[in-house]
Order: sequence, then structure tokens, then C-alpha cells
Amino acid sequence: MTAWLLATLHLLALGLGLGAVWVRARAFDAGSSGVPLRRALAADNVWGIAALLWISTGLLRAFGGYEKGTAYYLQSDAFLAKMGLLGVILLLELWPMVTLVGVRIRRAASLDASRARAFARISDMEAVLVVVMVFLATAMARGMGF
Repeated sequence: MTAWLLATLHLLALGLGLGAVWVRARAFDAGSSGVPLRRALAADNVWGIAALLWISTGLLRAFGGYEKGTAYYLQSDAFLAKMGLLGVILLLELWPMVTLVGVRIRRAASLDASRARAFARISDMEAVLVVVMVFLATAMARGMGF
């Protein structure tokens, strides 16, 4: 029952996160009309919550004894590639995360347009990487390697 619940939450976090990072990218990509900061921050909140849920359930599934076992995951090239992409996403997210935390602390009303464009591109890259991670996850679940 716990394994099923963890798998369900893991997949729900995927959908939630992918939608949120896409909405965040579109908000930052508003162009000359200005950045709808409120929408970008709301989407960023959902992206962060989804990431926490996704990572925590993933760790429990891989290393908590609820799924196929740690050895299965660590010997899988697809799993290792998936974790590498997660690392890339986390690195890409550092600049937007730090900046947006600062925006929240200062209660800023706007964001520099050049940063907004960069954050839109970063969010787009993260969305693509999440989709690639899904391909790797399905390969891993079927025992496929490279």
C-alpha cells in the first residue's frame, strides 16, 4: 500500500511540476508587456512544492525499500542518467531560485526584463529535461539500459 501511494504521489508531482515550470516560463516570457510577477511567483511556488514532493518520494522509492531495491536502481544506466538530469535541473534552478527568493523578501513589484527572459529560457530547458527524465524512467522500469 505504501509503495503504491509513493508511486502515485511521485507521478502527481511530475505532472504538477511540469505544468508549473511551463506556466512559469510563459509568465517570464511575457516580453514587452511586462512580467506578470504574481503569476510567475505562484507557478514558482508550485514548481518548488512539486520538486520537494518528487525528490522525497523518489528517494523513498529508490532507497527506502518500497520498490525494486537500491541495487536495482544503482545498476541501472537509465536511473543514473535520470539522476544526472535531475542534477542539471537543480543547477539550472539555482539562479532563478535565489533571485525569486530575493524578490519575495524585498516584496519587489517587478523583475528586470533581461533576467525574466533568461528565466523563461531556463524554465523551458528544465521542462524539456523533465520530459527526457520520463523517457529514462520508463526505460528503467522496463529494465532497459543503454
